[in-house]
Amino acid sequence: MLRSVFRCLRINPVAGHRSMSQSSLAGKVAIVTASTDGIGLAAAQALGKRGAHVVVSSRRQANVDKAVALLQSQSIQVTGTTCNVGKGEDREKLVKMTLDQCGGIDILVSNAAVNPFFGSIMDSTEEVWDKILDVNVKSAFLMTKLVVPHMEKRGGGNVVFVSSVGGYQPMQGLGPYCVSKTALLGLTRALAPDLAQSNIRVNCVAPGVIKTRFSSALWQNEDLVDELKKQLSIKRIGEPEEIGGVIAFLCTEEASYITGETITVTGGIGCRL
Repeated sequence: MLRSVFRCLRINPVAGHRSMSQSSLAGKVAIVTASTDGIGLAAAQALGKRGAHVVVSSRRQANVDKAVALLQSQSIQVTGTTCNVGKGEDREKLVKMTLDQCGGIDILVSNAAVNPFFGSIMDSTEEVWDKILDVNVKSAFLMTKLVVPHMEKRGGGNVVFVSSVGGYQPMQGLGPYCVSKTALLGLTRALAPDLAQSNIRVNCVAPGVIKTRFSSALWQNEDLVDELKKQLSIKRIGEPEEIGGVIAFLCTEEASYITGETITVTGGIGCRL
């Protein structure tokens, strides 16, 4: 059997390189916001398993400690800190700590998002819009602006925004949130040409309904799930790891000719604006 494996590698050396993907991000430093649970944690795991040193953050120290312990138990290089990305001083602290402890920044995964409102969009208030746009859109851009000079010092980097299928097909009751996720699709397209000049690629991932605490109101409702499955080609709810793997892929050299794009990971839901 071993002879046939070696014969395969001689005939098709690419097969041998694939096994090296576990170290494809060795030496890279990745900041992942809102990364102690759900998609953010899955992204940190996927990046870390490919060799990156990941910097995880959350608003609560207990959540940070728990995530750091989990990642360390998986032999992932990890640093953690508290951060509310809606606050400028917290964003600056996150970047400074990363530079002090890791020496640079190569990857930013902007995953932080809030949704303080559910109901008719016409009932949403100015306060709701300010909160959602400040965290989901403005902080994503301002974090990017903070890290870009440090990526440039290292010869380039990757930015990945986490949007949502709701950015393409607004969900009933989640109007302002979905509008913020549509904005990330535009932010990706707007930033990509400018940052390409610095060898920084900017992409976006739009997950469908994924089994996370953040979306539990959707996937724990059997009636909603039954209706959702009618739109799905793959008749199940997605797992966070299925998003984390796509995010990590976009940060590797295997995706070196991809920028300004949004990858939809929805189980087959049609997505178009």
